[in-house]
Amino acid sequence: MRRIQTGLVLLSAAGMLGAVALAETTVEVTKVHLCCPACVKTVGKALKEVEGVKGVCDQKAKTVTITAPDDATAQKAIDALAAAGYHGELESTAVKFPHDSGATVGKVSNVTLTGIHNCCPACNKAIKAAVKKVSGVTGDTAKPKQQTFEVTGDFDETKLIHALHEAGFHAKIKK
Repeated sequence: MRRIQTGLVLLSAAGMLGAVALAETTVEVTKVHLCCPACVKTVGKALKEVEGVKGVCDQKAKTVTITAPDDATAQKAIDALAAAGYHGELESTAVKFPHDSGATVGKVSNVTLTGIHNCCPACNKAIKAAVKKVSGVTGDTAKPKQQTFEVTGDFDETKLIHALHEAGFHAKIKK
């Protein structure tokens, strides 16, 4: 009888460990700028660099679904997505996009942005449209296939970064 009890305890413990091992974190990122197959390919490449992560893009829906073995790995995937120049909305409380833009509150006359995804004319058009929405911006030097450009005028850096985030892009202020 003692052997049966011990066996049941071990079997229960093994089952619980198996359940923990099977637990995955799935994060859906919405409103990501995915205008073309090159955007989708770049997201795939960025996520492929994070061990244990599977990423699926839906270009039409503008979503990226990330499946990871745990929250920490999912966070690494979100960080990789941001480093590739993409941003989006998350409903997860376990992972967040990095607040690494370097933007400061207050008006500036010019700023150089870097690290933004800008693979084609459609990306560039979306970037320019987002930048143009920011009150006080008078111009920008954004060009397709360039990840760094300047924005000029009399505007707030934080509002500029926020506008780019809303358009599905992640960028940093070059200091």
